[in-house]
Amino acid sequence: MTKRKPPVTLAEALASYLKQSGFSKRLQQAGIVEQWAELVGPQIAAVTTPESVTPDGVLRVRVSTAAWANELSLMTPRILARLNAGRTGRVKQIRWVPGGPSPK
Repeated sequence: MTKRKPPVTLAEALASYLKQSGFSKRLQQAGIVEQWAELVGPQIAAVTTPESVTPDGVLRVRVSTAAWANELSLMTPRILARLNAGRTGRVKQIRWVPGGPSPK
């Protein structure tokens, strides 16, 4: 007689599916957009708006001015470290896009 696998909870099955399908990584990347202000702090959040994260880990962020975009590009390594701390859905690059309406 063949032994059956022990039953798994719905939460375990869903977690396994999300991991295998790649959705888990994408959900963590999307969480970065949701938690932007907490992750980067109020000063940076006041002049930026995260717009999207591509499947390959490029975060697109709208910045209020070109001067801020330049300043933030110099801070990118530190910001990436904060964004990726404790996450599997890693952001590999930030694309700072100056201009447009004021984010806040």
